[in-house]
Amino acid sequence: MPREFDESRLDDPRAGAEALRGAASAAARLRAARTAAAEAPLDVLAEDGRPRSIVVVGAGAAGWAGDILAAVLGPGCPIPVVTVRDYRLPGWVGGHDLVAAAASTIGQTPEWVRECAAEAARRGCRFLALGPHGNPLAPVAEQNRSPAVTLPRVGDVFETPWEPAAALLTAAERVGLAALSAGAYEAAAARLEQAAADYGPSAQSWENEAKTLVLGLAGSVPLVCGATPAADAAARYFAARCAEVAGYPAVCVRAPDLLDGQIAVVDGPFGPAGPQSIFDDPVEDGTVSLRLILLRDPEDEGPQAAADLAAIADTARDRGVGLSEFSAPNAGALERMAGLIALIDYATVYVAIAYGADPLAHTLVVR
Repeated sequence: MPREFDESRLDDPRAGAEALRGAASAAARLRAARTAAAEAPLDVLAEDGRPRSIVVVGAGAAGWAGDILAAVLGPGCPIPVVTVRDYRLPGWVGGHDLVAAAASTIGQTPEWVRECAAEAARRGCRFLALGPHGNPLAPVAEQNRSPAVTLPRVGDVFETPWEPAAALLTAAERVGLAALSAGAYEAAAARLEQAAADYGPSAQSWENEAKTLVLGLAGSVPLVCGATPAADAAARYFAARCAEVAGYPAVCVRAPDLLDGQIAVVDGPFGPAGPQSIFDDPVEDGTVSLRLILLRDPEDEGPQAAADLAAIADTARDRGVGLSEFSAPNAGALERMAGLIALIDYATVYVAIAYGADPLAHTLVVR
């Protein structure tokens, strides 16, 4: 039988406790990884000048660290930042590029990540390995006489992108890209600590944005949308974490694409025929509908993006599509990402809890 949504589970202090503790450790993970990276011999990466590109190889949370790096550096970054989630490196990657390969911090690193790391070494790329002690990428760095950052183990069961993200940002500083101060890392860590208080299990549903998001999500297919690099990365992270943590499907799209045609989904089979009544209960009725989730980044949106998001929201309301809207804090790029990622980490755990699923029971495929 399919699992049923039960909001009373959100008030059970034992439900998902281990995963929620893992989410609450995000600030400690960020600080510890930043310290480890600052002490690593990363200056060698800049000996031949600024690289042509930064290519990040990683699966799961390690891969999302590359997207965080790209979002924090922003569209004004003078070189491309590319995250590879494939069996091989792109053909153009060569000796002028920096390849950073990140191992999993909680489990096995996929074979394709190791193969891409070895391929980067064969091509003569500048290379950086990231991972916990004993990870399979460290020998590649050693054989290639390249630096490695040993990420400390702060948590062992719930994976977050903050350890590899902190190391990548530190490496970007060393090659002359990021201009983040020590205060930027501490501000992001403080934001993650505040999120643990605001979104933690002891915060009641009516004052907890993560739980509120989940209550609105019940019985719907979320369509997650952002309009800036940070919000778009967070939207894609939301969809991935919904699947990985809660086994729940979600669709993500960037604002221009949504307005330029895909907005038609509000009139499709999952869109309501008109404004919903306050008495409608999609869970009880057994129907599945769309719910639009807008992730806002006001600090970086600009007037055109803000107008597009407003038009998307108005269209959803006119069609009776449920709407949830969440904003990143008005702060630096890293702190804004921390605010969005923290909300998503807690919300996706609560989705699993509400449906009676184990947020740590990842589906493993033998291959």
